[in-house]
Amino acid sequence: MTLTAQSQALKPPVAPPREHREVRHGETVVDKYFWLREKSNPEVIKYLEKENAYTEEMTRNLQPFVDALYKEMLGRIKQTDVSVPVKRGSYLYYSRTEEGKQYPLRCRRALNSGPEEIVLDLNELSAGLKFLSLGAFEVSDDGNLLAYTTDVTGFRQYQMHIKDLRTGRLLPDSAPRVTSLAWASHNKTIFLTTEDPVTKRSSLVFRHVLGSNTLDEIYNEKDELYAAHLHRSRDKKFIFLAITATDSTEFRYLVADQPSQLKTVLPRGKDHKYFVDHRDGMFYIRTNKNAKNYRVVTAPVLDPSLRNWKDFLPHQNDVLIEDLALFKNYAVAYEKSAALNRLRVLDFASGEWTSVPFPEPVYSVHPDENPEYDTQKFRYDYESLVTPSSIFDYDMHTQKAALLKQEEVLGGYDPSEYVSERLWAPAHDGAKIPLSVVYKKGFKRDGTAPLFLYAYGSYGFGTAAGFSSSRISLLDRGMTFVIAHVRGGDEMGERWHDDGMLMHKKNTFYDFIDSAEYLIREKWTSKDKLVIEGRSAGGLLMGAVVNMRPDLFRAIHAGVPFVDVMNTMLDPSLPLTVGEYLEWGNPNELPAYEYMKSYSPYDNLKKRAYPAMLVTTSLNDSQVMYWEPAKYVARLRTLKTDHNPLLLKINMGAGHGGSSGRYDHLKEQAFEYAWLMNQVGIAQ
Repeated sequence: MTLTAQSQALKPPVAPPREHREVRHGETVVDKYFWLREKSNPEVIKYLEKENAYTEEMTRNLQPFVDALYKEMLGRIKQTDVSVPVKRGSYLYYSRTEEGKQYPLRCRRALNSGPEEIVLDLNELSAGLKFLSLGAFEVSDDGNLLAYTTDVTGFRQYQMHIKDLRTGRLLPDSAPRVTSLAWASHNKTIFLTTEDPVTKRSSLVFRHVLGSNTLDEIYNEKDELYAAHLHRSRDKKFIFLAITATDSTEFRYLVADQPSQLKTVLPRGKDHKYFVDHRDGMFYIRTNKNAKNYRVVTAPVLDPSLRNWKDFLPHQNDVLIEDLALFKNYAVAYEKSAALNRLRVLDFASGEWTSVPFPEPVYSVHPDENPEYDTQKFRYDYESLVTPSSIFDYDMHTQKAALLKQEEVLGGYDPSEYVSERLWAPAHDGAKIPLSVVYKKGFKRDGTAPLFLYAYGSYGFGTAAGFSSSRISLLDRGMTFVIAHVRGGDEMGERWHDDGMLMHKKNTFYDFIDSAEYLIREKWTSKDKLVIEGRSAGGLLMGAVVNMRPDLFRAIHAGVPFVDVMNTMLDPSLPLTVGEYLEWGNPNELPAYEYMKSYSPYDNLKKRAYPAMLVTTSLNDSQVMYWEPAKYVARLRTLKTDHNPLLLKINMGAGHGGSSGRYDHLKEQAFEYAWLMNQVGIAQ
């Protein structure tokens, strides 16, 4: 029996409708599935379990393909492996994995080649748990103490622990809901930020002296649009408190060896985003004041006001300055232009900038760990759609890069058998949308091949054209993989984000549709061979485009999708809601309400045919609550007029990123890939 025939034979679970009414801007809104948000209600859990059972039964015939894919994907991974060591003080820190173990071991050894110390064994910490995630990992300056945080549910609420690395014992010092940490220089005081237990906004800053029973509050950010996070400067001289909203920031600081009082670098101002680092008595300020794509200025620590600003790195209309890494004798500018990352290095002694060259037309590069201040080596990670992750040390003096380690892909992977390209799809308004494409040699562009189109497009987060060993399973079966760098990200600079947010959000959806139509028109694929995927805010994209053009796609995977936009954004008690008014709009204001409602996937479902859909979520997701996809599927089942499968798969013991163990995570990916490929006729 085919899956489509099976779909018609099995009856999906039915969520009983229960009327819930709200009046919004004078409009009465009825939501029959509002009750599914009652997580403590046994009926809700029972319904979700029925959905899982239905999905399992519907995909039972697919299981041999899932198992084969998992074995194939696992076979490419070097299960026992070790990362490139990173120097921190007098130790080299690294992580290593052992075959059969879900989690890595975090280790170190002294610079003089001393014996290995296992700093944290996450496998031991996860014993008896369904989920474990490591958050912060901060070692004190003397190397004796480790402050780290763990989440054991997937809700992304992290508990702080402090371990004495000399004895291996945990200290009694602890704190709940910790979002960031920073040590003072004297190794006796730690600063931390914590989040609200309901809204999850990181707003409180504390000082804690080891051995005391108190957390001393030193700052409370009361504006709900802002969140607070701590970090230490690379030269170790300052602890910075970054207070950030979508459209503006404020930085405060403590002197790390005398951390008595928070001082403000520059007061916050509407639409002014700035970021601060320190070198040699000067603040280096990356600012968007009169510089849409940012510029960098310097200012003395004693008076960093605007009158003392001096230009360091000028603004360019077609180059986004993403970050500036400062070292004792060098600086590295991390930039983006035409949807490609680049690195430029300054030698302070000579005053000369040099560019780091990269060999491929489509690639991704980003800084790796660079904790040491007095060094001439800069470490970065280079990869592409065909080149595995490669760690390089770039000598900033000799201007030469040395490959330290490349991800080993087992099973005879040959990158020369694959081709990556950069295409530009025309948008409805004349913009050009970058597309990153990869396929196996021998591909024929005649419109008959299957194609997997992925996009995200929100929060100014660009999608990297990076490597995935699992993706080889798609390419080897004749499927082309494409990333559409739609508006809402930052691939083409800050304006690319602006043009895909607030009252311009629909550009994100139009760009995706335009990209799909371009790929079909240029015979990369056809409608009946096109599968699409998006996760989180990318899941909103999936829900929006399938409502706008249900005829355009064969199958959709919507992962942890933000599909119930209005209910979420009208509830200020939910995590992230208020702080995201500046990204999506404030629906308490009528123009924003009407615009957001016009694209909200849940609110725009209609009685008509829909493509095949797989919707995945996790019960403990704190970013997009499980009830959004659950409600979406329940309502869509009452409206769809087709016989295509509609499946909901819920991980009952994880959060936004799915399973935390590496083997469990790979099994989830194998299932999703098998399901999507099966929809376009690939069954083995």
